[in-house]
Amino acid sequence: MVGHSHAHHEHHRPAASYGRAFALSIGLNLAIVLSQLIYGWLANSTALIADAGHNFSDVLGLILAWGAIWLAKKQPNPRYTFGLRGASILAALANAVLLLGASGWIVWEAVPRFMHPAPVAGATVFIVATVGAVINGFSAWLLMSGSRHDLNIRSAFLHMVGDAAISLAVAISGLIILWTGWHWVDPALSIGVVLLIVYSTWGLLRASLQLALGAVPANVNLLQIEHYLAGLPGVVNVCDLHVWALSTTENALTAHLSMPAGHPGDDFLTAVTQTLAHEYSIHHVTLQINLDNTMRVCALTSPEALS
Repeated sequence: MVGHSHAHHEHHRPAASYGRAFALSIGLNLAIVLSQLIYGWLANSTALIADAGHNFSDVLGLILAWGAIWLAKKQPNPRYTFGLRGASILAALANAVLLLGASGWIVWEAVPRFMHPAPVAGATVFIVATVGAVINGFSAWLLMSGSRHDLNIRSAFLHMVGDAAISLAVAISGLIILWTGWHWVDPALSIGVVLLIVYSTWGLLRASLQLALGAVPANVNLLQIEHYLAGLPGVVNVCDLHVWALSTTENALTAHLSMPAGHPGDDFLTAVTQTLAHEYSIHHVTLQINLDNTMRVCALTSPEALS
């Protein structure tokens, strides 16, 4: 005999959509892109033009992240029964790819200039890049609080931090060129900063790809959850336990609990759901109560069950 119970907890959502922060950051970065393209061409600075390209990827990344937050608010429907919360995972993954792609383009442009340096207007480079660093730093600050708990906002935050670092490096290169006349510093510093961006972005790419593939989120300890469920009164075994991310801020769980003594009642399920939410970062819970002591093997992990 099998009893099926579905315990549902109110979906968790970010405290704020950061709409004003995204709108302001997008507007400021578009202004930076135009100014860096114009003055980069006038100053003959590959670093400044490359920074404009990276800033434009930031604009795209910000639009992706903001759009994903908007999509995540859409209500579930018969086709998308969890709504469009997964858009935030896809946006984080796309942003990681954008960051790496922009970094590759910067290196592609900088290497020839490093091998064959051309005169660069150091003063113009310094002024424009400094303004860019300040604006990008301000944009990163606007998104910093949300980046701690949301991989999607974190991807946008990393865009801003990375661009602030590149702009700072470009500004420093402008000063060095003014003092020394070493024009090769302009592309060299760009390549150095790109390496740092690739290093920091790799973790974002790995985390977002794992979530897109249904991996257990990094902030969830599956063994602890299994131990908690197995220790509940009346539970003799736990099987078919699955945890995955619904979005970059919400996690879901399904499990079978064998309870031969009988169905525990709604109060039991409510208490378990609340504990999973508050202590284990699980926001959507589905528990099936099996009124026997049979250890069922999940069909996904058993080739025999699939045959």
